[in-house]
Amino acid sequence: MFVSSYFTNYSSKSIFWFSLISLISFQLKAQNVVIPIETDKHILLLQTDEDNRLMTTYFGARLNTSGEYSEAQEMFQFDDSNAGIYNCAYTPAGTWNLSEPAIQVVHADGNPSLELVYDSHKTADESDGNATLTSIVLKDPVYPFQVTLFYRAWKRENVIEQWTEITHNEKKPVVLKKFASANLYFARKDVYLTSYHNRWAKEMQPTESKLVRGLHSLDSKLGTRAMLLQSPNFILSFGQPAAENEGSVILGQLAWSGNFKLEFEVDSYENLRFITGINPYASEYELKPGEVFQTPKLIYAISDHGTGEASRNLHSWARKYQVLDGEGERLTLLNNWEATYFDFNEEKLTALFKDASDLGVDLFLLDDGWFGNKYPRNGDNAGLGDWQENKKKLPHGIGYLVKEAEKAGVKFGIWLEPEMVNPKSELYEKHLDWVIRQPERPEVYFRNQLVLDLSNPEVQDFVFDIVDNLFTENPDLAFIKWDCNAVIYNAYSEYLHKQGIPQSHIYIEYVNGLYNILERIRAKYPKVPMMLCSGGGGRGDYELLKYFTEFWPSDDTEPIERIFMQWDYSYFFPAIVTDNHVTDWGKQPLKFRTDVASMGKLGFDIVAGHLSEKDLQFCKEAVSNYHSFKDVVWHGDLYRLVNPHENDMASLMYVKGDKTRAIVFNYLVNNRQLLITNEQPVKLAGLDPGKKYRIREINLYPETKSTINSNKTYSGDFLMKVGFNPDVSLRRTSVVLEVTEVN
Repeated sequence: MFVSSYFTNYSSKSIFWFSLISLISFQLKAQNVVIPIETDKHILLLQTDEDNRLMTTYFGARLNTSGEYSEAQEMFQFDDSNAGIYNCAYTPAGTWNLSEPAIQVVHADGNPSLELVYDSHKTADESDGNATLTSIVLKDPVYPFQVTLFYRAWKRENVIEQWTEITHNEKKPVVLKKFASANLYFARKDVYLTSYHNRWAKEMQPTESKLVRGLHSLDSKLGTRAMLLQSPNFILSFGQPAAENEGSVILGQLAWSGNFKLEFEVDSYENLRFITGINPYASEYELKPGEVFQTPKLIYAISDHGTGEASRNLHSWARKYQVLDGEGERLTLLNNWEATYFDFNEEKLTALFKDASDLGVDLFLLDDGWFGNKYPRNGDNAGLGDWQENKKKLPHGIGYLVKEAEKAGVKFGIWLEPEMVNPKSELYEKHLDWVIRQPERPEVYFRNQLVLDLSNPEVQDFVFDIVDNLFTENPDLAFIKWDCNAVIYNAYSEYLHKQGIPQSHIYIEYVNGLYNILERIRAKYPKVPMMLCSGGGGRGDYELLKYFTEFWPSDDTEPIERIFMQWDYSYFFPAIVTDNHVTDWGKQPLKFRTDVASMGKLGFDIVAGHLSEKDLQFCKEAVSNYHSFKDVVWHGDLYRLVNPHENDMASLMYVKGDKTRAIVFNYLVNNRQLLITNEQPVKLAGLDPGKKYRIREINLYPETKSTINSNKTYSGDFLMKVGFNPDVSLRRTSVVLEVTEVN
């Protein structure tokens, strides 16, 4: 969300004259305007009615004849005198509408009513013709107030980005009480919603339910780490529950890093109204004359062939157009967190550099605990905010570690949590006014810490300088892990108070401040990989992924749980952005844990020096294998083959774009039935039916033999219709297959 100023104030004409002129103008302009928002396969059709209000008249498969677009409105009649007009494209509050509004305002003169009618629109091509950006201006005929609706349609990917800009030229500020990013209408019966609920180490827990009459809402009020309890990701399925390869679905996310709200309202016709945006909770926004309030983007993929096609399209869009370096490379790594926690010194760390080199990974990542002197960071109760190397642990500083890592043949990265502060810190003592806290209330801590006030430009400078100083002093620093563990309690900004800005701006301005910092970092350091961490999946959103190369899905690295979690994340995110680490969590063997972590960006959080000879040999070979196929996983098309939520096993397949190579991961996830072997073949997908393929098992543990005959060849047609049995069993709980074209 941005607030900028580009309008000049209106002259001193009274509202009366403005209203009269506007009403005459709108009456003269009244016309049947048809606005198609088109991808290659789908269309969102908007059209004005006799009162110049903008309606959603059709949302579905693209029509062959554009000349028939104007006929769609006559086929639907959703004007209900009890509630207003259900299919309004952006529903205002305070006049004719009695349904859930998309926007609610109080004008400068105290009037709470709003009407929005069509004024103009334009469409422009973008991205070499693969996208169109349509902007539609709606105006209030009485007040100098306008909303511009934006729709960016990605043709090949069948993805739409949708947001709004709100502005006015009234004499004093207008209070925005609600300000949605999108207001969609689906004239479809029997709609199923899949939503994802979170808690620490239990992220992305799916719930699917049929939507019934009334309003169903999902939201967050946590301020930071906003996805800790609820995800902004969703799947809508029409006519049937969501299926992988059939049915009409919309799969999407509100790309916003703060409080959000998703509202699903089934109306009296059993159709669905969907409104989403920043959560208006405690966030009334005073918009000054001439400023522009831009809402975050709703991003969604549309498919008539199930969630598989929708997610592949979303992945393709994300890699090409949204994620930082989405079509590039990622660094495999060894992290010291679970190996040492806070208890380390230079000797321990340099020994781990050798472990990283022995494993064959690219990078060593130093996690929490390296900073603070007056209040050393020996636990999570002190030191946050004091970003100087701890002289006792690291007497030679970060620069020494960077050089020692280079000598060992690996790059060096470091952990930060720059948005937070411990009360036991020099920063807290010197700059209490930088901390979000109610001065008259007892402080409430989350993980013994508080949140810094990023609405304050001085605090933004401080956070930027943390990163800038690290790179200035250590130009070979290769990676940053950016953590965020606290939520906002006692929301109050001393800075906003001194500036005379309402406290209800704090949640929005915090996120704006974060984006400002990241813009500055990326302007100066455009290429350095950075990882989003938030105690788990608390920050997996596409707005932040403009600045970060990847994110940490969960602190739960138990491999069985990770299979389920990574399955559900895969609907929304390509594998290249998900960080998966091999740890000591769980009872599964090292091979199982490593295979699971290989379905994304591979990392290790173990003491490699403590591994047995065979385990170390396996890890080295697995890392070497991973480097040989990671491009297929990162940039290939994902096909979910066997759903672990419904079966005793899981199977996922990544296929190279030219269909010459694929990697298939297969896991036993339930041994309650003492499964001896998987009795049926798994039907593969995404191959060329006319090509011939050979299948071999990779990531074998030392001194074990595969049961797979790698000398046989099969047609793609056979593998996709009959399938292939990976021979998963209690003796073979994890099987990774490489499928290669035979010329």
